[in-house]
Amino acid sequence: MHDLTLTRLHLNLTHPTARRDLNDTIALHRTLMRLVPDNLGNHPRHTTNLLFRLEPDHPGQPPLLLVQSTTRPDPDRLPAHYATATLHPLTGLLAHLTPHRRVRYRITASPSRRNHGVPQTHRPTPRPRSLTPLTGAEALAWWHRRATQAGLNCTSHPQLTPAPFHPTRPGPSPRHHLTRFDGTATITDPEALTHALITGIGRGKSYGAGLLSLLPA
Repeated sequence: MHDLTLTRLHLNLTHPTARRDLNDTIALHRTLMRLVPDNLGNHPRHTTNLLFRLEPDHPGQPPLLLVQSTTRPDPDRLPAHYATATLHPLTGLLAHLTPHRRVRYRITASPSRRNHGVPQTHRPTPRPRSLTPLTGAEALAWWHRRATQAGLNCTSHPQLTPAPFHPTRPGPSPRHHLTRFDGTATITDPEALTHALITGIGRGKSYGAGLLSLLPA
């Protein structure tokens, strides 16, 4: 059984680092990586399967960050008073992924396609290997493909909501167009779904994309 933990972080808006992180996705990623141990090699996010998502704002409530990892996090490694943290083991969730079970899902993802430099009518030729963000119907088709691969059969028309992405630091950081998908589905492949829950879906996992959350429908 996988050791999967969800950490809920209610950010303290009086803390300067928390305010900065809300406006700098790259800095936010670096702060959240402090939750896991040092010396994990060249790819610590991949090693710990750390994923995160900023939840929608609720008036009168502090911003909520969801952080998931297969390495037990240590909130004491965060800056003092940065956030209020609660940890929730997800072992029980994984044990209840059975075929035909109906679930509600939420994921903020980076729907995109890889360009191959093929000229398109009336459009500039895209740079080979570059990414084109997908929106609207193309983003929806992207999600249906990824959901199917992840062992889900969507049973409602997903709600698409643009999600913030703030790469404010200079340099060649990737650009992502984040979209939040909300809807209902039935489980078709528990093994594929378990893998998707643990490792995330799509690109941009270091920038707040890819974390799939499920609840009973």
